[in-house]
Amino acid sequence: MIAAIVAELGPWSWWIAGLVLLAAEMIAPGFFLVWIGLAALAVGVLSLLFWNETFWLWQVQAILFAALAVAATFIGRRLTRRHDTTDEPFLNQRGASLVGRTATLAEPIHEGRGRIRLDDTQWRVSGPDLPVGARVKVVASNGRDLTVEEA
Repeated sequence: MIAAIVAELGPWSWWIAGLVLLAAEMIAPGFFLVWIGLAALAVGVLSLLFWNETFWLWQVQAILFAALAVAATFIGRRLTRRHDTTDEPFLNQRGASLVGRTATLAEPIHEGRGRIRLDDTQWRVSGPDLPVGARVKVVASNGRDLTVEEA
């Protein structure tokens, strides 16, 4: 079936496949099909050059397309890798944004566990045993729990 389609459309079959993949990228964006579409277009360019050559069988074209698609995907992902630089490095990491702040204990730290109130939230803390009202400094964050030391 593939051989019949390629034979009927000639070298343009790869151009059509590439354009269909690029159009599919616009319908389902994710910046992945672009690289596969570009690989198909590259095989299309080579097909225009080598279509009448004896070595340019559809199997050779398919293997070349697969290799180019994998290579283009890896190169494309490397080129578009995000370098998450932001002016809000702790956005959605509220606990991490509290490191370095000081607070007063709302509940004593007993056997390593207690509570502080920062802004409008009470946080579970771990640290050395201290009485209610002691000033503590947040030194680390582990998800919802904060680690404190005496300020």
